[in-house]
Amino acid sequence: MPSRIQTLAKRINMSYDEFVGEMRKRGCSEPTAEKLWNGVYEQFEAYNDNDIYLSNLRKAADVLKVRTGRLLDD
Repeated sequence: MPSRIQTLAKRINMSYDEFVGEMRKRGCSEPTAEKLWNGVYEQFEAYNDNDIYLSNLRKAADVLKVRTGRLLDD
């Protein structure tokens, strides 16, 4: 089953390499971008404003041209 990020990337025809490249431009490491791509962040229960995962999710949302909330559980 694809992660939320993979699903959203597919909608805009963005490949894994393009996603990682855009995340790197925004200061995210390649291993972290890969974790986001694979949906590892989806396992977290609580986020706060200073959380590094939330910061990286904001970057991913920017790359995918969606709001951060689209990447989190409903």
